[in-house]
Amino acid sequence: MHQQFASCIEACYRCAAACDHCASACLQEHNVKDMARCIALDMDCADICRMAAAYMARGSEQVASVCQLCADICEACGTECARHSMDHCQACAQACKQCADECRRMAKSAAAML
Repeated sequence: MHQQFASCIEACYRCAAACDHCASACLQEHNVKDMARCIALDMDCADICRMAAAYMARGSEQVASVCQLCADICEACGTECARHSMDHCQACAQACKQCADECRRMAKSAAAML
């Protein structure tokens, strides 16, 4: 069953890696305090992306709910990252947008299968 989720799983892992990198890079910025929300959302987003990928890989009956939540968190993280001009934030924002789009599509198709 997880093959039908392959592109979404890949998007989730790409997003988690981008978020991990962004959080780490934000910690090196001169204005770290100004980056606190970005860092916190990066960590939340990376965690939910890895969790969503695991749910999809095992074909969990909860996958639609988890993917919807993942999309919502990715959207919040991407919006925050897009506010910052640093390359790592811009790359993260793009990965978050792609993952949110994939997860929303997956949540709809998974819900239809149940």
